[in-house]
Amino acid sequence: MHAAAVRPTGVERTFDPGGIIVTKTDLQGRLTYANDVFLRVSALREDEAIGKPHNLIRHPDMPRAVFGLLWERIVAGQEIFAYVVNLAADGAHYWVLAHVTPSLSPAGTVVGYHSNRRVPTRAALDHVQPLYRALVAAERQQGAARDAVVAGRAALDTHLSTAGQDYDEMVWALAGSQGW
Repeated sequence: MHAAAVRPTGVERTFDPGGIIVTKTDLQGRLTYANDVFLRVSALREDEAIGKPHNLIRHPDMPRAVFGLLWERIVAGQEIFAYVVNLAADGAHYWVLAHVTPSLSPAGTVVGYHSNRRVPTRAALDHVQPLYRALVAAERQQGAARDAVVAGRAALDTHLSTAGQDYDEMVWALAGSQGW
């Protein structure tokens, strides 16, 4: 299964608000661990997930610019919280509030990445979904993937500047409704 081969069905899936999706990847983003919540929600078996690129669950309506920001942060050794829509193997989609961090060796070098994901509030999604649609629309006007990331990032930066926030401030303002 690969996300490019799966068509979105429009069916939204969620999971227990007390549950946490956990995955770990190597430095190239290949899954090295996936908990049972991830496997159930993504409709994948462990043998279909482990060793595969984490982007196998990438939804086509997820802005490349947000993933660009995510990779920029974690490669620099920083954490990030981000709203993400994923595509399950059966075509359903599911939203998460992801917390992605670098995994460090005892010597302090980055050896992979760790992500915990929770169910976001509907209020947060009501804000994020139109923003992400606008970012994806800007990205789809470009021919090359790199140009799409640049266009999406420019649209994101414009939105955030207008709101007087950076991405982290936006996420935390929306996550505040979750009691974080």
